[in-house]
Parts: sequence; C-alpha cells; structure tokens
Amino acid sequence: MKKLHKTLLSGVIASLLSTSALAADFVFKMQSSDPSGDKNFQVQQQWADRVGKMSNGRIDIKLLPVGSIVKHSETLGAIKMGILDGHITATSYFSGQDPAFGLIGNMVGAWSDTTQLLQYMNYGGGNELMTELYAPYGVKFVGASTTGVESFVSKVPLNGVDDLKGLKLRAPEGLVQQVFAAAGASPVNLPGSEVFTGLSKGVIDAADYTVFSTNQTNGLNDIAPHPVQPGFHSLPLIDISVSQKKWDKLPMDLQEILTVSVRDFSYDMTTQLKIADQAAVKIAQANPEITIHDWSDVERKKFRSIAQSQWKVFAERSENAEKVYQSVTNFLADNGLL
Repeated sequence: MKKLHKTLLSGVIASLLSTSALAADFVFKMQSSDPSGDKNFQVQQQWADRVGKMSNGRIDIKLLPVGSIVKHSETLGAIKMGILDGHITATSYFSGQDPAFGLIGNMVGAWSDTTQLLQYMNYGGGNELMTELYAPYGVKFVGASTTGVESFVSKVPLNGVDDLKGLKLRAPEGLVQQVFAAAGASPVNLPGSEVFTGLSKGVIDAADYTVFSTNQTNGLNDIAPHPVQPGFHSLPLIDISVSQKKWDKLPMDLQEILTVSVRDFSYDMTTQLKIADQAAVKIAQANPEITIHDWSDVERKKFRSIAQSQWKVFAERSENAEKVYQSVTNFLADNGLL
C-alpha cells in the first residue's frame, strides 16, 4: 500500500511539474487600451482568467492596463519588437501606420449594432483581412470583438446633423475626424483621458468617446447633459492579437482554446456593456438635469450618407484601405445594409 501511495504521489508531482514547465513557456504579457477601472478592462481580465482555467494553467495571460509599457498607439510595434506579447485594443489606433486600420477599425456609420460588425468579421471576410493586414508586423490576429455603438456627450442639444455645424468636438484622428468635419463640425484632438477636463474648461462642447454607461460612470453626462443615445456613429473594432512567433509555439489545442475563447469574449463584452448601458440610461432618465436625445431615422440617414462619402475618400489613402473599403461595402450591400 505504501508503495502504491508513493507511486501515486510521484505521478501527481510529475504532473504538477510538467504543468508548471508548460505554463512558463506560454506566458503572454498583453496590454489593454483601457484603464484598469473601466468596465471594459474588467471584462478583459475575466477573459484572461478563463483562458488560464480552460488551458489547465498552460496559458498565463498577464493583462496590463493602458500605458503600462507603451502608449496605446504603439502596441502593434511593441509586439513586433518583442516588448509585448499581445494586445487588446481598438484597431483604429494604428491608422497612422496604415489608413486601412482606421477604416476597418471604425468605419463610421457602417454598423447599426454589434451583431452586424461581428457577423462581418467572423463570417464575412473581416478576420481573414485582419490576418493579412497584421502579417507584415509579425502579429497574429486571434479574433474580433467590439463594445457597443458609442454614445455622444454634449453640452448643447443635438437633435440632428445641422446641430453639428461649428460644434467643437473631441474626435480621434483619422476617419472619425474626417466624417465630423465633413458634417460641418470642428474636431479637436484630445486623448480620452482629457475629455472630462476639456468639457469642463470649454475646450470642447461635445465628445465622441465611448459607450453610454462608461460616460455616465465617469460623470461626463453631468457636465455635458445632452447625450445622444442610442449612438449614431461609432462602433469600434476591438482586436485581440498576439506575437506570431509565440502563437507558432503553441500546440494546436491551445491555439484552438484561444480562438474559441475570443468568440466567447466578444459575446461577453457586448452583452455586459449592453446591460450596463440599459441601467445607466435609467439612472440618467431619472435625473432632471440630463436630457437624452434620440436621433430620428431621417437624421441618422443624413449622417450616414455623409459618412459613406468619406469612406471612399479615406480608402484612396492606401492600397490596403481600398481592400477594406471594397470588403466592407460588398458585405453591407450583400446583406441589405448599405
């Protein structure tokens, strides 16, 4: 009996040592584009923890908040250089490296809800296109997610396209700024971390920032009490990507775990944020100081028409951007969404 116990104990120890050794080989240091206090980051951390459990500890994802190692716009290069092993980020941040990233990362006005974007990515050619775009950087595109159609915060009432004329608004560089400028607004370059201060000091009167619940939690609706909800413009592509070299070292079962886990993550992220948005809207509606503006179908179509005219202009900036434009517009047309 003692001999049997020793044999069993030796087997357990060997198994633990083997698992430990494997875990040391598959540690991924990944940086998020979100701060640790945001709902987005919390859901991302839940995903990282699930991957550890699904892989029986063979994959260990060390998730870091925005700016921990490099700027949010530098993670793609940091993965290529081996400074990071991966990222969870908004693809449009790399628009400066190739306009194609700005177009596929946030094709302003293209998507009415999260399911449309995810359908395109998973089943309409989007994932394959991102794999092609990231290949020169030595980065493996694992899968796509998104957040929700972003709300809009404003200090002044916004009921349609005409109200955008002359409006000082914060918008990220690239296609988003270009579309709002075409609509008559005056876009201002501000990082997300300075939106609250910019609104408070009058540097801007409105902002394209993020989903309603995050805006509400951060107090933006209190200082800019005329939010537009549901959003009418922005639905960002969020991508989970890793070093191609590290991906190639993973056995096939772990590659499949990561791939499937990202699909689960996208559902988890969009669902949790939708629930959070619904709760935040109720809180805002109960506040007499806040007025929520819901644009009519007519006004949404006006804005989308302006956005569509800019897609084509933006697509002319690079060969890859033209590929994105053709891919997305073909998908929209084929599915009656254009």
